[in-house]
Order: sequence, then structure tokens, then C-alpha cells
Amino acid sequence: MDRLLELTHLAEQTHFWFRGFRGFMQPEIARAVAGRQSPVLLDCGCGTGANVAWLQHYGEAYGFDLTWNGLALGHQMGRTRLARASIAAIPFPDESIDVATSFDVFQCLPDGVDDAAIREMWRVLKPGGHLLLNVAALDVLRGRHATLSEEVRRYTPARLRRMVEAGRFDIDRLTFVNASLFPVMLPVRIAQRWSSGGGDVPAGEFDITVPPAPLNTALTALLRLEAAALGIMNMPIGSSIMCHARKAI
Repeated sequence: MDRLLELTHLAEQTHFWFRGFRGFMQPEIARAVAGRQSPVLLDCGCGTGANVAWLQHYGEAYGFDLTWNGLALGHQMGRTRLARASIAAIPFPDESIDVATSFDVFQCLPDGVDDAAIREMWRVLKPGGHLLLNVAALDVLRGRHATLSEEVRRYTPARLRRMVEAGRFDIDRLTFVNASLFPVMLPVRIAQRWSSGGGDVPAGEFDITVPPAPLNTALTALLRLEAAALGIMNMPIGSSIMCHARKAI
């Protein structure tokens, strides 16, 4: 996990995947804070805190993570509103947060901790507060990156819906994202599993390495088109699932 955080630190400002991810999430964040005065946002499992930095455009944003390495990298970047804590024991009072986020964390949580995390996020949210999740989708897309990031599971929409609704949230939107990357990712991930001969797939850094500039620019543009399309429709397939839910008033 430390190696993944180091690679993420190098890639998260310029890599096409991170640019696309922010393009998908920013309209949902804007909708979540609309009409709220001085909203407080909390990123649960913030890694290096890069997402906390852009969440600060929408309100007073904080983050926490369990790994020292990610937090140290964030502090080196001058990100000060970061703390060390577990998502199963969030160090914030009841009903103190307007928007709680967790991006690409839940697939790495041990069984049972994912359910505890949802309950904790429900606890810290104010009535009417918003939950935003991004999780890895579909077991068929397991590959070397899944091993590098120590994934425990990948989600289907039905599985994610069950977990979020069991945590007493009302789902406002649930959609696949990265649909435009799916046709490329599927054969690559299948080939990675096939090359392992049916055994454990070795960790690989290819997916988290910034590609050559022309390719990175083209894929960024492709994901921006998808982000625009998400403004009017949900995606039928993709490598990730985005969920926007609310705590009842």
C-alpha cells in the first residue's frame, strides 16, 4: 500500500484517470453543498490529501487516513488538515459533517470494516448530509493494479446499493463511471490474469504510471467527454461505480 501511495503522489495531478475522476465527482460535490452555508467536508481515507485540496473549493475540508506514508507525503505538500485515523472509528462528533466522501477506499477494507465505515459516515453526517463514494467495479477487471492496491473485493451496483442502504442512507444516484476506458481495460486485465496461469496475479505499476503526453492528453479528453455525458445520463458499464446518497432529515 505504501508503494501505491508513492505512485499516486507522483501521478494524481496529471494522470488521465485522476483528471477524469475529478471531472466525474465535482458536479456531484457542487450539488451536495448547494444552498449550505459554510459546509464542512470530510474525506475518509484521504491518502496523500490531494482530494482534500480540491474539496476546499467547496467548503472547509478535512481528511484522514490510516497510513503514515500517505499523510507524510501530504504534509510535505503543505496539506495541514490531515489526521491519522481509521474509517471504522472516525474522529469527528455526531452530526458534524455536511458532506462525507470516500474515494477508492472501500474495495480495500476488510470484510465487516466496510459496513462499519458506512455506519460511521452516517453517524458523523448532519441530517440531510451527503455521502459520495467511488469504488472499484466488477471482478472481471481484477488485475495487477488490484494486487498492488490490496483489493479485498470489487463491487457491482447491486452490492454497493445493499451496503449503502443497509447503512440507512437514501441513494440519490448510482452509476458506473470510466465507461470510456472499459473496452481497453477489460482485455488488458483478462490478459494479466491469464499470464499468471491461474495463480495469484503479481502486483503491477502500469496502471498508475502517467503515459506519454499525447496519449495522456487524448485519454483526458475522452474522460472529459464522458463527464459531460454524465450530466444527462448514467453509464451502463465502467471500471468504477459512483454513489451519491443522503442521510434522511
